[in-house]
Amino acid sequence: MLAILLKTLPFFALIGLGWGAGRLRFFPEVATEWLTRFVFYFALSAMLFRFAANLSVGEIFDPAFAMAYLSGCTIVYLLAFGVALARRVSIPEASVEAQCAVIGNTGFLGVPMLTMLLGPGAAGPVLMVLAIDLIVFSSLITLIITASREGHLSPRIVRVLALGLAKNPMIVAMVAGIAWSALRLPMPAPGAEFLALLGAAATPGALFAIGASLASKSAERLSVALWLSFAKLVLHPGAVAVAALWIFPVEREAAGVMIAAAALPVAGNVYILARHFGVAPQRVSASILISTAFSILTVSAVIAWITAA
Repeated sequence: MLAILLKTLPFFALIGLGWGAGRLRFFPEVATEWLTRFVFYFALSAMLFRFAANLSVGEIFDPAFAMAYLSGCTIVYLLAFGVALARRVSIPEASVEAQCAVIGNTGFLGVPMLTMLLGPGAAGPVLMVLAIDLIVFSSLITLIITASREGHLSPRIVRVLALGLAKNPMIVAMVAGIAWSALRLPMPAPGAEFLALLGAAATPGALFAIGASLASKSAERLSVALWLSFAKLVLHPGAVAVAALWIFPVEREAAGVMIAAAALPVAGNVYILARHFGVAPQRVSASILISTAFSILTVSAVIAWITAA
């Protein structure tokens, strides 16, 4: 556990550095926004394309893997949704809380950290988790909130969802990389070096941006935020572990990566969605802040467990 903690510590130290720069106003919110854009549209996209272009479709998509992850997510999602409704909150608020319970920071934290700590073989499973989070659950929260407000689903909503997915640079990068691999296109040496150079900026840039963005978040509604952090850091990886290790025939190493990805703290894009729809953004903000702080220990514990098993 201590050895793994020491390995994960530099990643969280970069987050802490970003947080300190943000709190001291040395790195203002506008700078965080532009750094995030650079990472999101360029550095992380280059990293994802490079990973996907060096993998086959079979190494990324595995039906048993997808079913295991979706099953674990669904159980925790429904639990968080039900707990929220039991507190008599609205359906849009319940969907946002459920999103907090199952969507981890796979893109900005999981991809760079897990591929470095668990090796190149983690790339395929991490990309699969990221794709499911982006395609399934990001669409689900939009459908639930829109249907709740408008009372029905229209073709316009489906078009908006499809367009949003098509414009997401992470999805575009992964699809382009898979297509490149499927067509067996050679990668010119200058192109490979360009992608490696640009992708190398993703890890420090993403971690620093996570910390800087946390500096502007406040810990309000602590009781709910603590519950959602517990659901995300403990219940989510626990449910995914049961599904991957005992219910579905998932290969052991891939199952370990999936469990580690499920243990990641609440993703920043949940806050973006909550703010976009005007639904409980402060609650999400507190959940991100608290889950990220506690994940220093919980993520290290999960990685120590899966690597020792």
